[in-house]
Amino acid sequence: MASEKREGGAFSSDASTAGVGAEDASRPRAPRAPGEDSERGDAPGSRISAAFGKGRPALITYVMAGYPDRATSLEALRAAARGGADVIELGVPYGDPLADGPVIAEAAAVARAGEGGFGLIHAIQVAEAFIRDPGVDHAPPVVVMTYMNPVMRLGLKGTAERMRAAGVVGVIIPDMPPEAASPWRQVSAGIDTVFLTAPTSTDDRLAIVAAASTAFIYCVSAIGTTGERESLAAGLADQVARVRRHTALPVAVGFGVSNPAHAAQVAAIADGVIVGSAIVKRQADPRQVETFVRELAAAVRG
Repeated sequence: MASEKREGGAFSSDASTAGVGAEDASRPRAPRAPGEDSERGDAPGSRISAAFGKGRPALITYVMAGYPDRATSLEALRAAARGGADVIELGVPYGDPLADGPVIAEAAAVARAGEGGFGLIHAIQVAEAFIRDPGVDHAPPVVVMTYMNPVMRLGLKGTAERMRAAGVVGVIIPDMPPEAASPWRQVSAGIDTVFLTAPTSTDDRLAIVAAASTAFIYCVSAIGTTGERESLAAGLADQVARVRRHTALPVAVGFGVSNPAHAAQVAAIADGVIVGSAIVKRQADPRQVETFVRELAAAVRG
């Protein structure tokens, strides 16, 4: 698969993150009614929106499709669901990831090195298998995280059609800027599109991202790539507050959320907690995934 070139570091922007006080980020917000939409295009009845409408922060767990093999990744999805994930972010193995740190990049390399390779079509197939048989009463909504190169190779319309048929309800494409998203949005009715903000995003940039996003805003907590960190970024509460000034959508925080203590800290200031590398590190043993996700869920829900 051809790789797509990129410029600059992951998720760095052009301004400081000076913002409002931390107490503004942590104050309670009125829950969004199921199906409530906004001028930003949140789809009526969005299952992702409903996951944020439970009166508490949502736990979003990342699983890498195809790692260490297809069957184990499917069991890891079921383990995350049993553990209490509210939303599942399903990563697509890719050879030139903009946002992924070493744990996820290595998992992607292992998945892609398997017989026949493993890419976007295969990941959508795994999503479909999970949604049909999630191992719990109801599958959490599945958001596919991929990059533009695989989407363009499959075709925008073809990608959207396959996702809808599989039951995928959302997509995150880190290297698709909002300004270039119109062609995708024209063919992706029924699929929420989530855009990302960075610690260095300007107010103008936050407004653009907020206007383009549906379901929730992905607030990247630190400049750089995904990966476990010893502590959360300083000023994260202010960062979340700045994003909230531009949107009525839920704000979920990811990058560097590494353990239940981190998850509890993020849950105190944001509408959603995203955990990735710390789960993928355990993904070869779905039993560990279930135990860890259960611990995260307990921390998020207090």
